Amino acid sequence: MSGALAQRIAERIAATGPITIADYMAECLLDPTDGYYTRRDPLGSAGDFTTAPEVSQMFGELVGLALAQSWMDQGAPAAFDLVELGPGRGTLMADILRATARVPGFHAAARLTFVEASPVLRAAQEQALPAGRAATWQETVHAIAHTGPLFLVANEFFDALPIRQFQKEGDLWRERLIGLQDGRLGMGLSGPVQMPALEARIDARSGDIVELCPSAAPIMEWIGQRLSTQGGAALIIDYGDVGGVGDTWQAVAKHTHVDPLATPGAADLTAHVQFDALARAARPAVSSAVTGQGVFLERLGITARAEALARTASGAALEQVIAAHRRLTHPDEMGTLFKVMALVATGAPLPPGLDQQDTAPR
Repeated sequence: MSGALAQRIAERIAATGPITIADYMAECLLDPTDGYYTRRDPLGSAGDFTTAPEVSQMFGELVGLALAQSWMDQGAPAAFDLVELGPGRGTLMADILRATARVPGFHAAARLTFVEASPVLRAAQEQALPAGRAATWQETVHAIAHTGPLFLVANEFFDALPIRQFQKEGDLWRERLIGLQDGRLGMGLSGPVQMPALEARIDARSGDIVELCPSAAPIMEWIGQRLSTQGGAALIIDYGDVGGVGDTWQAVAKHTHVDPLATPGAADLTAHVQFDALARAARPAVSSAVTGQGVFLERLGITARAEALARTASGAALEQVIAAHRRLTHPDEMGTLFKVMALVATGAPLPPGLDQQDTAPR
């Protein structure tokens, strides 16, 4: 264990005791001087991971057209908030804006807001915007002051929010904490804890680990209330599933999985998203069925778009189009692991590519 941030975390633990995984993630990702997101651009081949918008323009184009169709299906309101959570380099929004440029009235009605904490990425997002396109930046959705319909996209945003882990032992629950072992960071268990969210997890058996994401609920509550009272649609795209148990906490550096405790602030820390928990927190907004990214993109016409791009490409460019289509849609790549869920007001049409739920999340 080395580095200034690692030392500060160790000193904190020595002084006040073990910390939650959520506290550790918040320190590692957002520390003002040494946090992962505050001092670097983590995206692309030269970074630590690659998101779908960085794989191909096709992803953002289709997401943008789905949002525009949803806007038209809801009467093409004359003013609305177009919001992206965790916009990375701004690539997704740039593709959304390019794809929707010919949708009559869409750009004129859109008030663009990025929700982003990283000053490094904010600068990249500003550079990615088309010339003359105004935007505002906020650190949280709660700071968005406008009223009116909301059309929101969050791609690989919720996976980076801090989580807490709890392990079941018989009829008891204990929290997994980070402490010091021989001067190094290590995992341990708390004494018994009681939480309503754990008591509801009747699916868990002794030895199972359950993950909770406390910071996701206030965000989803805001989105759900805004959609329910003023209309619009939200698209949540991330890796994860509906419910389930197990340890999904992971660290990635240079496109390789590493020990989350080894180099605080130098690796991306994420966990799988529990889409059912997001949907519950967003009530009274209603959610779509959770759909694999590959199915979603195929329904929106990604194969036809890839074929159109391929007709004007050759050599390495053609190979890139083919590889990108596979990366985004194939079950062995991003097609199944990544999921899509939409949220709308009760009775509002869902964005294209998604189905109604058979049953509501419990």
